[in-house]
Amino acid sequence: TNPNGRGQTVILEVPAGPSMNYPLMAVWLEDLGGNYLQTLYVAQSIATGTFRHGKQVKGHWEPGERRRPAALPRWGHQRGLQASDGLYLPEPSQPVPDAYTGATPTTAFRLKAKADQPLEHPVRIFLEINQSWDWNTFWTNAKYPGDEAYATSSQPAVVYSAVLDPSRPGEKVGLSLAGRSHHSGTDGLLYKDVETLSTALQIIGEASARIVD
Repeated sequence: TNPNGRGQTVILEVPAGPSMNYPLMAVWLEDLGGNYLQTLYVAQSIATGTFRHGKQVKGHWEPGERRRPAALPRWGHQRGLQASDGLYLPEPSQPVPDAYTGATPTTAFRLKAKADQPLEHPVRIFLEINQSWDWNTFWTNAKYPGDEAYATSSQPAVVYSAVLDPSRPGEKVGLSLAGRSHHSGTDGLLYKDVETLSTALQIIGEASARIVD
């Protein structure tokens, strides 16, 4: 992604876990103070606000606009761009540029992304991942009746992170579990009570990242 970026290349390697089944993902950079710097990748459906199965027409799913605030709320709130409906999500009229988007990975993958500008100080890379319909005994389909955002998310999104130091190009760093996102995306906080999660922690294996010149 972002092949015309002026900075270094960031490589993220993500092995598939036993529960990977078309999850939505976003990858981005922040400085060590927690300030958003840029997106490296986000699923095209979230980036455009349009899903292949976005609306039902005469009993059949067709592409259409759909709002999924619980899908990747940490990324959306850190990005900090509020849409016309108040959600921290891209919308069709203001999508994420194509350079930062792509299809949803269906198996293990390697993301190769250019930084917008040269990275001169350590940064933190984040990966947020969410898979729909992954109910468990805690996150049940009856836990929040009437909450449509939760109903399309099930177990909350999971966030992983690592610190990358541009002064040490080529050094591979493993991503650690940082927490989970809000179950319906009403805020961008990181919640630490991950003991309630099950298959959500098995979507991917042990991911790693590195900066190369």
